[in-house]
Amino acid sequence: MHSPPLSPTHRTRTPAPGPWTGFVCGALALILLALVAERWSPLMRLDRDIAEALHRRAVTEPDLVQVNRVLTDWLWDPWTMRTLIAVAAVVLWRRGAQLLAAWVAVTTLASSLLQQGVKAAVGRERPRWPDPVDSAHYAAFPSGHAMTAVVSCGLLLWLLHRSGARPWIRRTALAAAGVSVLGVGLTRLYLGVHWPSDVLGGWLLGAALTAFATVAYDRYAPGHRTDPG
Repeated sequence: MHSPPLSPTHRTRTPAPGPWTGFVCGALALILLALVAERWSPLMRLDRDIAEALHRRAVTEPDLVQVNRVLTDWLWDPWTMRTLIAVAAVVLWRRGAQLLAAWVAVTTLASSLLQQGVKAAVGRERPRWPDPVDSAHYAAFPSGHAMTAVVSCGLLLWLLHRSGARPWIRRTALAAAGVSVLGVGLTRLYLGVHWPSDVLGGWLLGAALTAFATVAYDRYAPGHRTDPG
């Protein structure tokens, strides 16, 4: 069956995350943020143990380190993700979905502002090693790579559902998104530039923001509400 083109008045059943996804992820992110800010000893020890184990392995595997650096600096870099969102926004705008394009762009901007605001508020130092295999700047919590990947992939998957993309396309995109979100987190840990809780915090904040943004659009944007039921 031919899917109708996306337009400002297009109505579709969008299997976007419900509001409870945002509430649960947001609550967990706040709890984690409080534990990190208070330097809760069990969490700090767990972070340190995992980070040290990964770093001991990384320093013995220079080839794998290089692969991880290419993945994190190019394929899954935040600017790569933002470029994908920018392309999607331009396509939406040209197809007449200006409000949706603006919503996606503003959500992406809000993600960056939230990420930097939390980093500044928490001020957590990154891991420091006598023999680092990579380096990164700014505060550690939350991981900007992890948060940007969740928000970007989440928005793109949502747009695919809204457009009525074929099931195999959505499944392929979902698999690619899962690999990207998990993969970017693992690269940041393997390269020793983040603590595990930084990555988890980025995932949770990104999921909460994406859930709230998509649900708000589907429910309240004029002429864009999903069909009931």
